[in-house]
Amino acid sequence: MQLTKIAQVLIIVLFSISCQKKEEAPLLALHVPETLEETVKDTNTITIPLGLELQKPSALFLQEKSEAVAKYYQKYIGQSDFSGSFIVAKNGTVIYEDYKGYADFNSKKEIDASTPIHLASISKVLTATLVLKLTQAGLVELDQKVQHYIPNFPYSQTTVRTLLNHRSGLPHYSRFGETIKGWNSKKLLTNADVLTYLSKHKFPLLSKNNSTFNYCNTNYAILALVIESVTELSYPEAMKKMVFEPLEMNDSFVIDFPNQKKEVCQSYKSNYVNYGWDQFDAIYGDKNIYATPRDLVKFDLATYSADFLSAALWEEALKGYSYEKKGQKNYGLGIRIREWETGQKVHYHNGWWHGNTTSYTTLKNDTIVIVALANKYTQKTYKAMKLASLFGDYPFELEETP
Repeated sequence: MQLTKIAQVLIIVLFSISCQKKEEAPLLALHVPETLEETVKDTNTITIPLGLELQKPSALFLQEKSEAVAKYYQKYIGQSDFSGSFIVAKNGTVIYEDYKGYADFNSKKEIDASTPIHLASISKVLTATLVLKLTQAGLVELDQKVQHYIPNFPYSQTTVRTLLNHRSGLPHYSRFGETIKGWNSKKLLTNADVLTYLSKHKFPLLSKNNSTFNYCNTNYAILALVIESVTELSYPEAMKKMVFEPLEMNDSFVIDFPNQKKEVCQSYKSNYVNYGWDQFDAIYGDKNIYATPRDLVKFDLATYSADFLSAALWEEALKGYSYEKKGQKNYGLGIRIREWETGQKVHYHNGWWHGNTTSYTTLKNDTIVIVALANKYTQKTYKAMKLASLFGDYPFELEETP
């Protein structure tokens, strides 16, 4: 009897770790505590269930780097007005972390290590990873036309890859109301609505497919629909089963906006005034994942593991696709890149949605991850990337010029 798509996905989830080919050896290894006592005591070590081993940084390294990170964080990011969370880790070992402010100012519920914060566009990193997992499983082809998966998608040349690297030229869903007569700005939109408007109005592309980079949330709203089409699961459920659960990202989820918006970590303006919601808040794929910094460390560990995703697919994701634009900045498959003539690269993604500003930086040559998440509007989170200069030859200045 032929397996359904749901059955195929469940098999992938259950056996993706154990059925990797032996030649796809893990790039790095993760320390797995041998006893429950060790697990309880070693709260400074974050692990994922892949049975790998990573070399623990030396005590001297941890002391020197934690002091340097703390000095920069306290001066430029974690000041008294900061509300959010912050972590720097190497090989799963926490170098420095901090949590402050309020998840809910009215009830004075404080932010701590288990408080999920809206990732904003860092969600794209996780959406892209799920698409790559489906690619590895044979359910998605990166260069296949989107119409193959979503027949009523109106642009015949758009591929999965050009959605992932923002080279599709799709119009921005946040601007549909500028051209649609009688637009209802109070209607709460879904991903299905985005597809319906594209199909009905056939808005002109902003650029020819694969001709230039144009960052656009619509790309990832459509990718969420591709995921739902090939898995026969909702995007939140597919993300849970194929990413969060396998990596034990236990504090991560995709918001059920109508039912959870009052329960999640709230979003504030700079003075703890609630930012409020708008008609685009229920659209996912481009945003709407909530997670903690420690869960993002778990995700980052998985990016070094061929047991989670093959080295070949990580390579596809981490390379640049838009070299027609001169400069240091580029974009891979769901990840931003800064690269210099020296050969150094920083992979990262920032986010901004309402009062949530977020930053995820991963240094692949140094196995360092830096995460800053804020739920009260600030641009200080984006300064976290400069900490890269503490761990390698990256051209960032830690001391800012007055």
